[in-house]
Amino acid sequence: MTQLSPAAKPVDKSLYGGTSSRRITVRDIAAAKERGEKWPMLTAYDAMTASVFDEAGIPVLLVGDSMGNCHLGYESTVPVTMDEITLLSAAVVRGTKRALVVGDLPFGSYQEGPVQALRNATRLVKEAGVGAVKLEGGERSAHQVELLVSAGIPVMAHVGLTPQSVNAFGGYPVQGRGEEAAQQLLRDAKAVQDAGAFAVVLEAVPAELAAEVTRSLHIPTVGIGAGLDCDAQVLVWTDMAGMTAGRVPKFVKKYLELRELLGDAAKSFAEEVVSGAFPAEAHTFH
Repeated sequence: MTQLSPAAKPVDKSLYGGTSSRRITVRDIAAAKERGEKWPMLTAYDAMTASVFDEAGIPVLLVGDSMGNCHLGYESTVPVTMDEITLLSAAVVRGTKRALVVGDLPFGSYQEGPVQALRNATRLVKEAGVGAVKLEGGERSAHQVELLVSAGIPVMAHVGLTPQSVNAFGGYPVQGRGEEAAQQLLRDAKAVQDAGAFAVVLEAVPAELAAEVTRSLHIPTVGIGAGLDCDAQVLVWTDMAGMTAGRVPKFVKKYLELRELLGDAAKSFAEEVVSGAFPAEAHTFH
């Protein structure tokens, strides 16, 4: 008599907490939108931190040009180069097994037009191994998005407050306030959707407007300072973990005081070295 093998246990396809071990793709992101599933995204800039987030189940990791502020010591994202993004994106890819890794296209790497965007996005895919790229701008970047998508490179768009435009904005003001500005933001979001973007980041946008944009699109919105109604939420990991010194944006919630904890650990190490308590016998070879 032939024995029937036990039925395979169904795989939970949830982005966060799902049981599938394969890499998450943009198709999974689209399916989550259809299910009405919310999901988290964090930035990452090195293999070790990325591995922690990957093991925690974070489904999407952004190698953001925010590395300029929180990792490379620049005053803004503007100085970040393709070499820097490529190097750190490759590290994040090597440190992960499941997360979709999205690499940022830095300022000056796509503004010349679609051909420049394709050349630099191709480099991120080939040299770093990212699964998608992100670029800023709505209507003004739609042609770039369209060419990248047609070439087989998934694109996450970014509208609202676009940090690469800090010099034009004169800072980091909330975007989309007032009827005209709100309509422009809505047009920007629809333009990148129509161009083929698989998701769009909404940064520093009034919650009511972000909710309207989310309802209007069939691709997911990723909020950062854009209220509760976005399909996903992203934070810069050093902000989220309390590593960033000084003032942080209003939309940041600190889930840890890592800067304080790390400082205390460094002081404890230093004090033991000075006093002769370290290294102890347990840390010594004979």
